[in-house]
Amino acid sequence: MSVLPLSVRFALWGTAALQGVCSPQDAVEAAHQDVDDVAGDPASQLASWRDFGETALLVALPRPGDAAGMPRAGFAEIGAAAAAGECVFLAGFGGLLVPHLSRFGPIGDEGTLATWTAYEAEPVPRHELESLSLGELDRELTVAVYDSSAALERVEGRPWSSEPRGLAERRLAPRDLDLPSGVSGRALRLLLSAARAAVIVDEGLRLAASGPTLDLFSSGRRESGLRDLQRTTGRVLAGATNLAVMELADWRPA
Repeated sequence: MSVLPLSVRFALWGTAALQGVCSPQDAVEAAHQDVDDVAGDPASQLASWRDFGETALLVALPRPGDAAGMPRAGFAEIGAAAAAGECVFLAGFGGLLVPHLSRFGPIGDEGTLATWTAYEAEPVPRHELESLSLGELDRELTVAVYDSSAALERVEGRPWSSEPRGLAERRLAPRDLDLPSGVSGRALRLLLSAARAAVIVDEGLRLAASGPTLDLFSSGRRESGLRDLQRTTGRVLAGATNLAVMELADWRPA
């Protein structure tokens, strides 16, 4: 699977489609390169939004109990996005698309299905999105990684062990860089840095879930530290993606 969440890729390629750079179907295919089948007809949704005059498709990466970056929506809508851990949304017209990834097919020949479901959500004032800053997001990620690393080392958490780091680099396949042209190098670097950190943290949490390797108190502190960092990497990754989207939509200078 890609190191970039599906909604991140779809926000970038979907914006390219809204800008007329490619067709909605081409955008869906480009964003779903590591997915075997797509349901919910996101191409038709993109085409409808383009016809309504929408110019940008934004992304949020919420978690249960943390709806940061989400537009205002009902409990069920936010819950669906938080359960998926990702969604795309519109600033002007309003609305959400939430993907659900599932496996299908016989054992040994399974594929991945992405099913997109549309939900209602309120529009997001453009000035709120334009207040994002690459410099501030970069500093937030740098400080969070440094502070979390120091805290985890104190309990022998070793969050940056070779196994999670190696996984992140293996998942950063060349296709991850097959993104629409027009994204500044600075935004792309921050986006990929946050994505790498997110993969490493997720793998650290997976390893922690397999059983405590320290005493229960230290293992609990390690997991808490990793979850704090997970929230930060999600916010930074979504923010960097949305800044890249705004560049593609020519909302602000690159």
